[in-house]
Amino acid sequence: MIALLQRVTTASVIVDGEQIAEIGHGLLALIGVEKYDDAAKAGRLVERILGYRIFADAAGKMNLNVRDVDGGILLVPQFTLAADTRKGMRPSFSSAADPETGSALFDTVVDIMERNTDRVQTGRFGADMSVQLVNDGPVTFWLQT
Repeated sequence: MIALLQRVTTASVIVDGEQIAEIGHGLLALIGVEKYDDAAKAGRLVERILGYRIFADAAGKMNLNVRDVDGGILLVPQFTLAADTRKGMRPSFSSAADPETGSALFDTVVDIMERNTDRVQTGRFGADMSVQLVNDGPVTFWLQT
């Protein structure tokens, strides 16, 4: 599984002109599901997202995680993260999970995250979403399990 983490001051998701999710200070995590991912990888990804120390402490060093700063978490499914872009001029999605598996594992990530924090918002799997954010830093990390 893949998570593209962005430290944000604000982020939101709009579907069909309606805002369905919004957070202030925290993390926007774009989630990609690959063909051989499973619930164990989903659990490990949530553990890493929650524990990843990318917020500044009093000394200005990245030593705090999203829970330490009482930040929100916006989880957004993003199929294109699983693309193979190593060659050619068109991405290949042969390593991506099929839609049914991708949806189920995204839901697993959401369920596990909600058991660990009440600061979770989500995008909608399979929807045409407009994701708006203000990247703080900018700080962006690629996590893969």
